[in-house]
Amino acid sequence: MTTHTVAVIVGSLRKHSFSLRIAQAFAKLAPASLKLNIVTLEGLSFFNQDLEATPPADWVKFRESIQASDAVIFVSPEYNRATSGVLKNAIDVGSRPYGKSSFLGKPTGIVVSSPGPQGGVSAAMDLKRILPGIAGPVLQQPEIYLNAVGDAFDENGEIIKEAIRPVLQAYIDAFAAWVEKQKK
Repeated sequence: MTTHTVAVIVGSLRKHSFSLRIAQAFAKLAPASLKLNIVTLEGLSFFNQDLEATPPADWVKFRESIQASDAVIFVSPEYNRATSGVLKNAIDVGSRPYGKSSFLGKPTGIVVSSPGPQGGVSAAMDLKRILPGIAGPVLQQPEIYLNAVGDAFDENGEIIKEAIRPVLQAYIDAFAAWVEKQKK
């Protein structure tokens, strides 16, 4: 069996964010065919095209983490009916320089969440609008919009809202099968 490396990009800077906890849950639930590397955005400086000729070390490190992966999953909160600013910045950093996107050709997943009732649908639509042309094919089904995640995890990040576990499991299993199909 081939093992595929997946960069799981966490779109929140908060120390105990729901996005980070979801990424960590995926790492525990992933089948043996996937090796998940959680990529946080702490310390990733703002994109500035003036710096492209000699990119900062944090940009290079981020780009290399994506380039070393076979696939990417974006795990994002919803902020003001869009993805977070830090995730958009990371996409800008990783997709440059023009024509050399680190995401290009990599099977991509989108997972969004919100403590509110809509589950981040607008953030997912925002990512689906941004990613074509700079990323690989985006998994269309199953879609995953996690709502009411405010009480889904305990203080150690363990899932305590059992209804969320089969949703996460179904998604990561479908993503694994889809990555295998894309990489053949």
